[in-house]
Amino acid sequence: MKFGIFYELQLPKPWGPDDERQLVEDALAQVELADTLGIDYAWAVEHHFLEEYSHCSASEVFLAAAAARTKRIRLAHGIRQVIANYNHPARTAEAIAMLDLVSNGRAEFGIGEGATRLELGGFGIPAKEKRAMSLEAAEQIANMMVMTPYPGFDGRSFKMPCRNVLPKPVQKPHPPMWMACTNRDTIKVAASLGLGALAFSFIDEEEARTWSRVYYDIIKSDACVPLGHSVNANIAMVSAFSLHADAAEAVRRGQEGFEFFRYAISALVTKDAVPGRSRLFEQFQQERADGALAAAGTETLSGAFQQSRGIGTPAEFCTHARSFESAGVDQIILLQQAGRNKHDHICQSLELLAREVLPEFAPCAAERERRKADELAPFIEKALARKRRMAPPADADIPIVRASVAKPIVNQSAT
Repeated sequence: MKFGIFYELQLPKPWGPDDERQLVEDALAQVELADTLGIDYAWAVEHHFLEEYSHCSASEVFLAAAAARTKRIRLAHGIRQVIANYNHPARTAEAIAMLDLVSNGRAEFGIGEGATRLELGGFGIPAKEKRAMSLEAAEQIANMMVMTPYPGFDGRSFKMPCRNVLPKPVQKPHPPMWMACTNRDTIKVAASLGLGALAFSFIDEEEARTWSRVYYDIIKSDACVPLGHSVNANIAMVSAFSLHADAAEAVRRGQEGFEFFRYAISALVTKDAVPGRSRLFEQFQQERADGALAAAGTETLSGAFQQSRGIGTPAEFCTHARSFESAGVDQIILLQQAGRNKHDHICQSLELLAREVLPEFAPCAAERERRKADELAPFIEKALARKRRMAPPADADIPIVRASVAKPIVNQSAT
């Protein structure tokens, strides 16, 4: 079992003049701490215009800053918006490769498409076409990272001529690729494309077992045709996270932030938004106080729900992690920075995790990875043989980019 930390960079109102800077500084300090503690991954989203919910619109900058402050932790886009309207595919290929270079081969590349009207409408992306647009772009981004030169592309969502896209990443053929997943259907899509599944849904052990079975059955079948040039057979699931020796104190520190996270995900899709005038946290607190969240089916974190979602004592979290490990989940991504969760409390939870949880999993981690790699190796080999590869251009077919011929400048004063 691997463990990761997760950043939306949430900033509920009211905002002070220094709040965004402090938010980013605290998050980077947490990543630096996680690196020293032995946590495996740091994930950062890319969202745009989502006030209070996510101020992480330039995750490539955040992850590069984290790279400079860390030595071993994997630095992961969870996810990069790959549709050309957000980021031209060549720019994404360049950014991912540069992150891999500055981190000495620690980059991970999650792909996504966006879901809210604020984002899709802001960049002029038709909602019905976003999945096709994202997969088309992601495949070409992978091609750009491995081909010299990239032959060019004339697709539905973007076009570009033959160019050599630089730099190239440290990891060959390219950093591991992942896809954001929210239900069984997207789990199937990720598996069919040989992508790691980033499960951004809060599900129980039984549903996790079903997702894992569906995912790995497809990885092992002829239905798996890799989108990239490697297969990243992994399932990572997001979990609430707040640890304390006193379970009630863990709930007091982490419950509200987790509930706000879940509330905001829904509200950004189902409620109207007025740019620059967000009242998301205020509305959440009001509905929470009125009992409207419970009436709408939003659970509270107590009893069995608390234990199943990763908020409680280290022993309870071990039980939670073991249940997901036995269900076939490869990584738990800790949702520690949510709502108004305090920086000090987050650091204390991470230290408790390192002291009392990670040692329970470390002794068998390498052997588990080896067994899994041996089991999947023949299936991955067959999957890569099925991949439809872009043909590299022959030297004679690489177009010459002609120099422009400017008229000479005549120095009139010299005559």
